[in-house]
Amino acid sequence: MFTFSLHERPLEEVITESLKILKGGGTVAYPTESFYALGVSVYDEAALKRLYKLKKRMIEKAMPLIVGNIAVLKSIVKSIPPQAEDLMKKFWPGPLTIIFDIQGSFRSLSISSNNKVAIRIPGESFALHLARAANFPITATSANFSGEPPAQDSDMLMHYFDEEIDMIVDSGKTPGGKPSTIIDVTVIPSQVLREGSVSLNSLTI
Repeated sequence: MFTFSLHERPLEEVITESLKILKGGGTVAYPTESFYALGVSVYDEAALKRLYKLKKRMIEKAMPLIVGNIAVLKSIVKSIPPQAEDLMKKFWPGPLTIIFDIQGSFRSLSISSNNKVAIRIPGESFALHLARAANFPITATSANFSGEPPAQDSDMLMHYFDEEIDMIVDSGKTPGGKPSTIIDVTVIPSQVLREGSVSLNSLTI
């Protein structure tokens, strides 16, 4: 396992090393605007299976994704409804996860049994820079065992996973707080599935 400190290494170097791991089928623990997340390439089924096993997560539970731009989003979702466009303009980049219908050609363990996928462009953080550089979807599942508190620093990451992840991007202690709000725009009216950093009062649905 490699640990790269964002306080000691240039951002571009850490991103380059992270992408090497992701493209090679590995798992990267990286900081978001709230907690640490575990990332693998959404197109690598073997890496996704290992991630489910690592987190002790049921395979039936889809994993949320991050993307760096709308072009990548459009490459995997069936459409972007008008209500989603409004939300994206207002809250992206940021802590709002939106659930879309997927394209018929997109197949991944990260989609739900009803062919939906949860995606966001993350707020200002290493996650955002990584997603933009990757130009492909990356998992953004919380860095923890399912049902346990999410990791907020490298010590918690080591407590959970020891040497079982390939790389840690260490930014020190993350801000914590609430997770992203999750909203499903595949139904009318749109449905908030989890209230998090984005309050219900600020959503127009």
